[in-house]
Amino acid sequence: MKLLEDRIRKDGVVKPGNILKVDSFLNHQMDVELFNKMGEEFKRLYADAPITKILTIEASGIGIACIAAQHFHVPVVFAKKSQSVNLDGEMYTAKIESFTHKRTYDVIVAKKFISPDDHILIIDDFLANGCACLGLIDIIRSAGATVEGVGIAVEKGFQKGGELIRKQGIRVESLAIIERMDDVTGEITFRS
Repeated sequence: MKLLEDRIRKDGVVKPGNILKVDSFLNHQMDVELFNKMGEEFKRLYADAPITKILTIEASGIGIACIAAQHFHVPVVFAKKSQSVNLDGEMYTAKIESFTHKRTYDVIVAKKFISPDDHILIIDDFLANGCACLGLIDIIRSAGATVEGVGIAVEKGFQKGGELIRKQGIRVESLAIIERMDDVTGEITFRS
């Protein structure tokens, strides 16, 4: 998606350790107009899929997932990274390691929000090593629901996540796939 690639080139900052800082428009301050265009594109890409729910993970994927859900006219469920007093009933859980936070989380989704009848599209802001997506896929499969695909804003194509998910036969649509980032020059090369 050229619009997203252009925005990453303009406002993204490459940091050491394969970190792309896009907090000015994607995952801290959010450009809702850009999110709307991204949601339109996800709807176009998955127009043939019978999506009944969108699943994401706390926190940065929520904004993108909510805007995309408006185009699909379906609810969003997000996996929580911590237990709270207002969570009740049975839960699906998965262990997920965060590339950015260098931490492992036990993420949880209430069983009442995902059923075997659901056809789920996972949406997230980044795909690097694939841990978050693989954990969400495990939750969906534990529920007996169908994984219709994965929609990613920014995929780091030089890391293994996209390949791992695609090898499972799961469709992955990334709006911007980065082939290379240079933290010295700040140069970002996208897959064409």
